Amino acid sequence: MSGHSRWSQIKRKKGKADVQRGKLFSKILREITVAAKNGGGDPKANMRLKAAIESAKEANMPQDNIKRAVQKGTGELPGEAYEEITYEGYAPGGVAVLVQVVTDNRNRTGPEIRHTFEKQGGNMGSAGSVAWMFERTGIIQVDAEKIAEDDLMAKALDAGATDMRRAEKAFEITTTPAEMDLVREALAKAGVPVLEAQVTRVPKSLVRVESKDAASVVRLIEALEELDDVQSVYANYDIPDEILEAIAAA
Repeated sequence: MSGHSRWSQIKRKKGKADVQRGKLFSKILREITVAAKNGGGDPKANMRLKAAIESAKEANMPQDNIKRAVQKGTGELPGEAYEEITYEGYAPGGVAVLVQVVTDNRNRTGPEIRHTFEKQGGNMGSAGSVAWMFERTGIIQVDAEKIAEDDLMAKALDAGATDMRRAEKAFEITTTPAEMDLVREALAKAGVPVLEAQVTRVPKSLVRVESKDAASVVRLIEALEELDDVQSVYANYDIPDEILEAIAAA
């Protein structure tokens, strides 16, 4: 499990939500609108839209909000002209950082991202400088306390998964991006307790970060995640659990 995933788990355990409820809704609604704009408003034919709607339902978002976001994406309702942009850079300690945004004003967002990098001791990189270090991967999390590992492994491989591993109280099943939703549906039909499913960016290799730079790396990631236009932040750091726990308790 990457350090970034581990930090997210620790924050949830400590009661530190990644984003407030309102900000979470905003991010999901933007994703729904962009997904509908790029792939159409039918979730059966648009896997990205289907995944975004599933996220909205998991967050208990009202159905009317979801419907309006889809209609804005398809042009049935007026809405903001969003565009997707990926920014790249480095955190202290040589950690690669990939920032995905959805914005209606790149002239506002770009300087905000650059300022956040510099303020937290990092620096922006050019296009393509770190993107090659990450691989798009489907990740499905399953409650490890509700199914035996061997049983899940058999079901996951039969469904088309590529790998599986234990991550504390959950199993992480990996798939190709194109197969993620199909594997999730097959597991659900087989009675597997799926907790979460998403297409994410997984680092091909990790950079070990010790106490000197660890807090600075975490501060940069969190500062980027707090920006309104930022949808996702990926990083390839590997910070020891005891250091992450100490940062969370500070």
